[in-house]
Amino acid sequence: MASAVKDPRPGYGQLLRTPSAWTFLLPGFLARQPFAMLTIGIVLLVQSTTGSYGTAGAVSAATGVSMALFAPQGGKLADRFGQRAVLVPGVLVHVAGVSALIVLALAHAPLWALLAVAVPTGASTPQVGPMVRARWAAKLGGSPLMPTAAAFESVTDEFTFVVGPVLATALCTGIHPAAGLIAEAVLSLAGGLLFASQRRTQPPVHRDRSDAHLRVSALSIPGVRVLIVAFLGIGSVFGGMQVSLTALTESIGQPGLNGVLYGVFAGGNMLAGIACGAIAWKIGPRRRLLVAYGLLALATTPLWAVTALPLLGAVGLVVGLCIAPALITGYTLVESLVPAAARTEAFTWLTGAVALGQAAAATSAGQLADRFGPSSGFLVPLAGTALALVVLLSLRAHLMPHTSKVVTGSAEVADTPTDERERELSHA
Repeated sequence: MASAVKDPRPGYGQLLRTPSAWTFLLPGFLARQPFAMLTIGIVLLVQSTTGSYGTAGAVSAATGVSMALFAPQGGKLADRFGQRAVLVPGVLVHVAGVSALIVLALAHAPLWALLAVAVPTGASTPQVGPMVRARWAAKLGGSPLMPTAAAFESVTDEFTFVVGPVLATALCTGIHPAAGLIAEAVLSLAGGLLFASQRRTQPPVHRDRSDAHLRVSALSIPGVRVLIVAFLGIGSVFGGMQVSLTALTESIGQPGLNGVLYGVFAGGNMLAGIACGAIAWKIGPRRRLLVAYGLLALATTPLWAVTALPLLGAVGLVVGLCIAPALITGYTLVESLVPAAARTEAFTWLTGAVALGQAAAATSAGQLADRFGPSSGFLVPLAGTALALVVLLSLRAHLMPHTSKVVTGSAEVADTPTDERERELSHA
């Protein structure tokens, strides 16, 4: 564990000077690009071959649901056996699944066949983002740089969601409907194997299951379950925006604008993430999460009523600006709520929750777009964030770290009391 950082206002420069950080950051950046291309690539390919947004949404939903269900199990195995042992076979299975999905879609296979292949494709999706976050947590421990690292990772994620959908859309509309998924498979293989080769920065492996502390499941922690609900709501924004923007731009005969509008939305998210990491916050992360989530729910309210593309782009930008603070704060809370031996699992639960919310939203928005018009799909982000906000407000007490014993090596030390820990996090 790295020694405590004395700088009261840690920034990105200090973070990026962390020894060996670049050895996993660059491969990790390449390996996470396909994550942002998968859903939109499936939607564009399947819609092109079937003519139905509902069918396209159902296939992408099957991918997202299987990803959400299996990713935490992969995270648990990575905590126990190491990231490389999980990532290498997962990448190979994922590439095979994407290849089979492309062949079946182009052959106009029935829906059941597409769904059958979508399940292993989603289940094996490389979870590089959570693995990078786990490496940061292992290197930084409880230092004030952890919130900065969470912000940096959110910015990186959102940059991929700027580049990925635009790239996938350009390939699908400009070259061939399958080109986006082909690029996704190639990047998954190259980036995943390169990231897996960086063994020196892997978090410690926890094979000893005799200690009760090491047997803890991230899902058994109430605060993690609350965060999962919050991230489901965030996923509903991503899924609802992707499908609804695709449907709207198709309906007016300008499909190429889909990637641009989604890029503006994701760009707002990225800009807000950069700002969040540069601010020395004076309020605690729990309160920041509640405020940010309330603003997010409010920002999604006018989406369904906007039809002019320039105004829709402006509203989408505001929605994007509201997402990053909620995401960053949620990931930051994991460091104080979850023991080190279960953090990769916790991060994959949150990432999986985003994927599950995205999948459910894509299905719902697709059905609404088919039946009531493209703008009706924008009701999905509003409903998802509103419901999640109610849960957050009701169960916010679970987001406070509690006093407990933490095992560090062979020694036991008491956690910082709740109020003191909250003050420390607020200054980070």
